[in-house]
Amino acid sequence: MKLSLTNFNGNNFRLNKLTIALAGSLALLTAPLSWADSVIEGRVTDASNKVYFQGAQVQIKELDLTVISERDGSFRFAKLPEGEYTLIIKYIGSDDLEQKISVVDGEVLSKNFVIGAANSDQKELDNIIVYGQRAGQASAINRQKNANKLVSVISSDGIGQLPDQNAAEALQRMPGIFIERDQGEGRFVGIRGIDPNLNNVTINGLNVPSPEAGVRSVALDVIPSELISSLEVSKTVTPDMDASAIGGSIEVKSLSAFDRNDRSYSFTAQASHNELVSETSPKLSGSYTDIYTLAGGSQLGVAGAVSWFKREFGSHNVETDGGWSVFDYEDAATGEDVEAFGAEEIEQRAYSIERERLGAALNFDLYTSATDKYYLRTLYSKFSDDEYRLRNQFKYDKGQIDLTSNTQNSAQFSDAKMERDTKDRYEAQKIFSIITGGENQIGDWLVEYSAGYSKASEAEPDRIDSTFVAKDLTFGYLSSGPIPQLTFDAASQDLNNFALDEVVYENNLTQDEEVTLALDFSKDFVWQNNNGQIKFGGKYRTREKFNRVDAAIYDGGFTDAAGVDTSAQAFNTGPVDYNLGDFGPGLSQHQLSDYVLTNINDFELNSLKSDIESQGSSYTSNEDVLALYAMVSFDINDWYIVAGVRYEDTSFSTKGSKVDLIVDESDGSETVNISPWQGAKDYDDFFPSLNVRYNISDKLISRFAYTQTIARPTFSDTAANQLIETEVSEDNGQIITERKAVVGNPDLEPYEANNLDLSLEYYPGHIGVLSAGLFYKDIDNYILKEEVQDNGQWDGFEEVIQPKNGGNAALTGLELAWTKTFDSGVLLGANGTFVDADEKLPNQADTVGNLMFGFENNDISLRLSSTYKSENFKFTDNDADVYQDAHMQLDFSAKYYLNNTTQIYFNAININDEPYYLYHGDTQYNYQFEEYGRSYELGITITSF
Repeated sequence: MKLSLTNFNGNNFRLNKLTIALAGSLALLTAPLSWADSVIEGRVTDASNKVYFQGAQVQIKELDLTVISERDGSFRFAKLPEGEYTLIIKYIGSDDLEQKISVVDGEVLSKNFVIGAANSDQKELDNIIVYGQRAGQASAINRQKNANKLVSVISSDGIGQLPDQNAAEALQRMPGIFIERDQGEGRFVGIRGIDPNLNNVTINGLNVPSPEAGVRSVALDVIPSELISSLEVSKTVTPDMDASAIGGSIEVKSLSAFDRNDRSYSFTAQASHNELVSETSPKLSGSYTDIYTLAGGSQLGVAGAVSWFKREFGSHNVETDGGWSVFDYEDAATGEDVEAFGAEEIEQRAYSIERERLGAALNFDLYTSATDKYYLRTLYSKFSDDEYRLRNQFKYDKGQIDLTSNTQNSAQFSDAKMERDTKDRYEAQKIFSIITGGENQIGDWLVEYSAGYSKASEAEPDRIDSTFVAKDLTFGYLSSGPIPQLTFDAASQDLNNFALDEVVYENNLTQDEEVTLALDFSKDFVWQNNNGQIKFGGKYRTREKFNRVDAAIYDGGFTDAAGVDTSAQAFNTGPVDYNLGDFGPGLSQHQLSDYVLTNINDFELNSLKSDIESQGSSYTSNEDVLALYAMVSFDINDWYIVAGVRYEDTSFSTKGSKVDLIVDESDGSETVNISPWQGAKDYDDFFPSLNVRYNISDKLISRFAYTQTIARPTFSDTAANQLIETEVSEDNGQIITERKAVVGNPDLEPYEANNLDLSLEYYPGHIGVLSAGLFYKDIDNYILKEEVQDNGQWDGFEEVIQPKNGGNAALTGLELAWTKTFDSGVLLGANGTFVDADEKLPNQADTVGNLMFGFENNDISLRLSSTYKSENFKFTDNDADVYQDAHMQLDFSAKYYLNNTTQIYFNAININDEPYYLYHGDTQYNYQFEEYGRSYELGITITSF
């Protein structure tokens, strides 16, 4: 449902709405309140009183009241009538606990309740906590079972059982989750076949901005796994959650001292080795938590964690720029038109990479009473990528093809051109988030509030790209599979033939900042002997995305100390170790950098190209979102229902440049006109939702959900950028003007989705779950890049490319999962997601799956795991679709427990040496093939709980 805001000033109107919401909430709080007569509160803990259990179901049998324990194991019942009752605590992995309790009018009963005590039939839960993944798996399954929506959870213990270096790689093990990789490492996370840009990511409840220019998706490889307490993926949303979650919402929770009830610490030291480049890399991480009792009985929890990982590795790549196509040319011998199938450019790439991750979290929790809690949580992550790339570009002139050697899959070219270039780039991505807030029980009302600030940035200082060119060479290719086989003459391997042609020096910066305020109120009630809760609140977010491109392009003045034109030979480092063919000699990173930085003031600056590159890509965008919601939940016998509506008002504005390049061939002149350009868009929506859970039995649960969600367009699509190219020529005395443009679209509407979910979950009693879910998504306003020169706004233009709404897509999926821990110590995990979409959606795979076999006892822990993603559509190039080929990776993990506190481990990653392969139209036509090699890790972890 749309509302018109045209009669109001955008900023003032949202401020007024926020003021009204806050005033109404305060009025409710100041109204006469009925204070609780009697209360039962407590925590669910283990026999040693060191660990708290989240997700336990706590029930007062006679009153049919049920609550779920919080992160610190706490629970609370208020306004209880006086009497004798039975308290039942259920937690998968432990026997049910039943205790008789007495409620006295006007009194508060507060105590800890111990589960997991040893008996003849069950291992003590303490052992599960100390050893392996069973404690983490039990916590995750209990939270999933008792959630008011459809969720998947991984706890910190579960993350540590597989060789996952960051949050993205840990998430890939969940049902319905896939990841996008960069240089073999997981980066972006997709949910149920939906592109990562259409999901929501929060850290400790705070929305995370993206450090990368143009996108909304957060590269979760910047968050080391050691800083994470748990990862939770919500596949359906409730009204108190952000609506920007078409695929789902990912919540990253960092450590809290109240995860445990005692001092704890951990330390890990690791060495890793990459087989492709024969490099060994170090890693160190540690954490510390403690709880201090203050004057008056208040408790202060302090939790800190730090992780540092420096990894040296590389990759080898061959790709076809622009893909393959049928092209026409004239046979020089016969004068006839001839068709040939082939590529215009094939590239060889060799990467040397050093990635460094530094992550730190410092969190404070203050409990002044069981009902008054306050927190301050921080997270800092720095991810640097120091990359040096060597590239050979074989550029084929269609007019020079040799017919005697041309076949469907091969061609030989003469008088061709080759470029040898380098990219010397250091990139640092940072994410910082800080959030403070609390909760207070004021009479019958629970009040929760928070204020947060987050900032993400990506700096690319002193980047140097250098290009050397040689002409009149003879080479060709044979393409009969993923790796094109290149043939070339001796001249292409002589660096004396390659002259320095261009140097690009860049200092680029992207920043994304967000401030968030949130206020929530909830109250429990009884309606016709059924328990319920009302909840309402609001959230205000203001965000600024800033992208600055600062490029200086030099295309002349390249000489050595003797005044001779510089050739690539001056920087020769000898043959390059390259697995995908003969690469030839390499170019020295340090010698090239020293030469450029020393002589750059003598180079000839192409100010026209520099202005186009810099001004045409820079922009600043602002986005404000005000959200208000109301919801009600009912616990009616075996039914649990959450229903409500959320309202979000969005105000978007962007400022950039209109860059007009005018090339006049009649007089040889080139000019650039640059002028400011800006745009704005306001829109608002209501999002109704319904989540229903029905307990068929204590072990069998069904769920149904109907939700409406959105995804706002990416910043690159809505940026106020126009790049216009005008060519003026003369033909028989007539002036001909041709114009083309690539433009952003600040007026884009958000994606909108209707979502249906239906699932069954079976919990056999011990640690395990068997589940099946069916989901359907109908997505409107899909954004596609289209030619719009005929829409009446671009008269006289030959071609205009612009993102436009209008695409619609629907997908249906089946999600299956089975997790089981057997008494023998055997572990099994299997899940698969199968999607049928009526349109080709970017990054959408029809099949995603995981399979894990393991064994665990008090001495050892073994895991063999595989992840699979079927082929998926990426984009269209040169009138043909580009697909990523199916990807299946095997990983292995082994741990040996020296004692209760010390373990040594060994991980083998990508043991089947799975490459990354994109193909153009058909699998035999390479678009990109890249291999990364195997990696091995050996480490030791010391813990104390």
